[in-house]
Amino acid sequence: MQQRSLGATGLRVSRLGLGTMTWGRATDEHEARDQLVAFAEAGGTLVDTAAGYGDGRAESLLGSLIGDVVAREEVVLATKAGISRRAGRREVDTSRGSLLRSLDASLRRLGTDHVDLWQVHVWSDLAPVEETLSALDLALTSGRAAYVGISNYTGWQTAQAATWQRAVPGRAVLASTQVQYSLLAREIEYDVVPAAEALGLGILAWSPLAGGVLTGKYRTGTPSDSRGADRDFAGRVDSYLDDRGRGIVEAVAKAADGLDWAPLQVALAWVRDRPGVTAPILGARTADQLRLALAVEQLTLPAELAAALDDVSAE
Repeated sequence: MQQRSLGATGLRVSRLGLGTMTWGRATDEHEARDQLVAFAEAGGTLVDTAAGYGDGRAESLLGSLIGDVVAREEVVLATKAGISRRAGRREVDTSRGSLLRSLDASLRRLGTDHVDLWQVHVWSDLAPVEETLSALDLALTSGRAAYVGISNYTGWQTAQAATWQRAVPGRAVLASTQVQYSLLAREIEYDVVPAAEALGLGILAWSPLAGGVLTGKYRTGTPSDSRGADRDFAGRVDSYLDDRGRGIVEAVAKAADGLDWAPLQVALAWVRDRPGVTAPILGARTADQLRLALAVEQLTLPAELAAALDDVSAE
C-alpha cells in the first residue's frame, strides 16, 4: 500500500488506516484478528484507536494482537485521550493530569512503551488550551509518544493550537488532525482544511463512508445487522437519510455501476484523494467488508466522476 507523510513530519503512514472504534464491543476478538490480518496483508500500517473506545477494551484487544498478528515495529500505532465514561456517562477531560494518566493507561493496555501518534480526542473549554497542549509536549519529551496531534477541532481551534505549538522552539509541533470527512460531511473544507494545510497538519478522515450510508445499504431500509440498527449509531445514520443525502447516495451508486466498482470504493477513493487528506480511517463490521474497502488501493476515481460528485455533494 502507498505510504504518505503525515503532514509536514517524517512519519510515514499507509494511505488507508484501520479504525477500532467498535472493537471490544460489537467486534469480538476473532473478528478483530481477521481484520488486522487482512489490513497487514494489504500493506496497511496505520491503526487508530482511543482510550474512550469501549472504555479501553479496544486498546486492550488491539494490544493482545500486536506482536502476535503483526510485529510492533510494522504498525503505526495511534491512540487518543480526553474522552472517557464514568458511571455510564460520557466525560470530557483535557486537563494535563487527566491526559497523561490516560496515556499511561493506554500504554499498559496496548502493551507498549510508546505510541507513534498520540492525539487529543476533542477540544474542551474546561481546560486552558495551553495546559492541554503541554501534555503533548510532555508525552513527546518523555518518549511516550513519537508524534502528537489533535482530533475534532474546528478550524479556529486547529489554527490556535498549531500556532501556539510553533510559537516557542521545543514545543511539540502538531503532526495531524483527525476529523469527520465524507461526501455527506464536507464542512471541514471551509476552515479545517485550509488551517491544516497552512500549518502543516495531515488530515485523518474518520467516518469516510458516513457510518455506512455511502455503501448504499440503506437505500431500501435499515438492515438488522447494520449500524443504523444500533442505538449508539442510529441517530448519526438517520441524519444522512434526508433528500440531500439520498441524492448523494444515488450518485455514488450510479458512478459505481458505471465503473463496475462497489459504492463504498467510489466514496472512499473520493475522500482518500482530497486535498490535505493523508488517510481515511476505515471502520468495518467484518473482515470481508474491510477487504473490499482495501481493494480501493488499486483504484483511482476518474477526474470527471470526482468532479461530478463534488457538484452533487456541494453544500
